[in-house]
Amino acid sequence: MDQFTLNLIVVGLSFALYIGIAIWARAGSTSEFYAANRGVHPVLNGMATAADWMSAASFISMAGIIAFVGYDNSTYLMGWTGGYVLLALLLAPYLRKFGRFTVPDFIGDRFYSQTARIVAVIALLVISITYVIGQMAGAGVAFSRFLEVSSSTGLWIASAVVFCYAVLGGMKGITYTQVAQYCVLIIAYTIPAIFISLQLTGTFLPQIGLFSADNSGTPLLAHLDGLLTDLGFRAYTEHHSNTLDMVLFTLALMIGTAGLPHVIIRFFTVPKVSDARASAGWALVFIALLYTVAPAVGAMARYNITTQMWPEGVTGEAVSLETIQTDEQYNWMLNWQTTGLLGWEDKNGDGRIQYYNDASADMQAIAAERGWNGNELTNFNRDILVLANPEIAGLPGWVIALIAAGGLAAALSTAAGLLLAISSAVSHDLIKSVLNPGISEKGEMLAARISMAVAILIATLLGLNPPGFAAQVVAIAFGLAAASLFPTIMMGIFSKTMNSTGAVAGMLVGLIVEMVYIFTYVGWFFIPGTNMLPNTADNWLFGIQPASFGVVAAILNFIVAYVVLAMTKPAPAEIQDLVESIRVPRGAGVAQSH
Repeated sequence: MDQFTLNLIVVGLSFALYIGIAIWARAGSTSEFYAANRGVHPVLNGMATAADWMSAASFISMAGIIAFVGYDNSTYLMGWTGGYVLLALLLAPYLRKFGRFTVPDFIGDRFYSQTARIVAVIALLVISITYVIGQMAGAGVAFSRFLEVSSSTGLWIASAVVFCYAVLGGMKGITYTQVAQYCVLIIAYTIPAIFISLQLTGTFLPQIGLFSADNSGTPLLAHLDGLLTDLGFRAYTEHHSNTLDMVLFTLALMIGTAGLPHVIIRFFTVPKVSDARASAGWALVFIALLYTVAPAVGAMARYNITTQMWPEGVTGEAVSLETIQTDEQYNWMLNWQTTGLLGWEDKNGDGRIQYYNDASADMQAIAAERGWNGNELTNFNRDILVLANPEIAGLPGWVIALIAAGGLAAALSTAAGLLLAISSAVSHDLIKSVLNPGISEKGEMLAARISMAVAILIATLLGLNPPGFAAQVVAIAFGLAAASLFPTIMMGIFSKTMNSTGAVAGMLVGLIVEMVYIFTYVGWFFIPGTNMLPNTADNWLFGIQPASFGVVAAILNFIVAYVVLAMTKPAPAEIQDLVESIRVPRGAGVAQSH
C-alpha cells in the first residue's frame, strides 16, 4: 500500500471517530453547549484539558523550535508547564466555585459591571483569535504534506473539519472528542520518538536516550554540539539569548497559561470544586507524557538532519541533488518540497546542496576555498520537523500515517476549544448578558454556532499568512492573556476591595500596551508589512520580544488598577462577602480553645 493511501485511511478513521463522537454527544441545551452540563469526570476532564492545551504549538511546532534554537527554547517547556501549577493552585478551584460558564461571566459578575464584561470579551476575542491562527496554520502544514496539497489548501480543509465537529457538539461534544484526540496524539508522538531513540542510542525511553551515547559512543548532545559548531552554527546546548528576555518570556508563558480563557472554561465542566483541582493535576500528568519527550524529539531530529546533510562533517562532500532524487534516504526532502515548506537552490551550479552557516567567518573561508556561494538550503519551515521526523529517520509507513493523525488531532482539538471560548463570549457574555437579555435558549445556541463559524473563517484567512511558526504565534497569545485577563482574575479572587473602575482601567492599559508593542514589531492583525519597526532583537525595547512584554504589561495592569482603587470607593460590601465566600470553605472559622 502506498504512503498516500495509508495516510488517508489512518487520518480518515480518526476523523470519523471525532465526528461520530460529536454527533453522539451533540449539545441539546446551553448548559451542555457551554459546560457539558457540569458532568465530566476529573480524569476525563484532565485528558480533554491536556488535548485542549497540547495544540499545534506543542505537538507540531515546539520540538522544531527547540531543534533549531536549542537550549534557550526550553523556556517553552518551563513556561507552559509552570503555568498549569499556577492554574491548579490559584485559579481553577475558585473559578469553579464561583459557578459561571465563562471568564467574562466571572469578571462581569465579580466586578458588578457590564463594562468590565465587555472589556473581558474584547480581550478574550483578541487572545483566542490570535491563538487559533497558530492552530489553523499548524493543521494546514499537516494536511498539506499528508494529502499532498499546498499549505493554503490544507488550511481550508482543516477549517472545514473543525466546523463539522466543533459547531455541532459544543463543549459536550468537544470534551469527549478531545479525550479521543489525546489518545491519538500521545500515541502518535511517543511511538516515533521511541523508534528514533532506539535507532540512535539503543535506549528505549527518549527521555533517557537524549542523555545517552549515540552509535559512535559519543554522548548524543556532545556529538550534536560538535556537528553544529563544525558547520558554523552555535552549539546546541549553548545559552545565547538575552537573559532578561528569557526570564520574562518564561513568566509570560506561565501567567499567560493561567489566564487563557479556553483552558479556564474546562474547569467549569466538572461536578465539584475539588474536581477542578484534580482535573488540573491529571492534566499535568497527561501533558508531562508529551513534554518530557519533546526535547529528545527536537535534538534527535536536528541530529538526523545534520548527519544526512553532512554524512562526514565539513571535511566530507555535501549531499548532491542527484543523490536526493535517487536515494530513498532523501525522499522526505522531495516530499516536503511539494508543500512549499522546504526548499533549496543550487546557487553555484555545482549540482550539490551546501548547508552551513554562511555568516560564520570560519565557514566563509572554507566556502571561498571550495567555490560555494552561501547556504543553499533556502527554506526549512520549523513546523514541519516533527511531522517529517519519521520520514527523516526512515521509519515504517504506518508510523508516518500515525504522526499525521496525531498532528491533526493536536491542532484541531485546541482549535475547537478556542472556538468554543469565542462563541461563548459572543453569544452568552455579549448577546445574552448585554445586548439581548431576553433571547431564547434556542436563539442563544444559534448565535453561538454562527459566531463560531465566523471565527473559523477569520482564523483561516489570517492563518494563510501567519507572522511566525505556530509556537511563536501562540506565544503572542500568551503575552496578551498575561497582560489582560490574568491580573484581573487574580485581583477578582484575592482582592476583596478591588472595584470595577480599577479592574477595567487595569485591563484596558494591560491589553492596549501589549497590543501596541506587538503591532509595532509584528504588524496590525499580523498582516505582513504593517509593522512599524523590524521584529528583531536589535529593535526591541531592552531586548524584550513582543511575547515576553506581556509580563511588563501585566505589571502595569496591576499598578493602574490599584492606583485607581486608591482614588475611588472599594467594592460594595456584598461583593466583598462574595469574594470571601469563594476563597473560604463553608463552615471554616477560627478554632476554639478550651
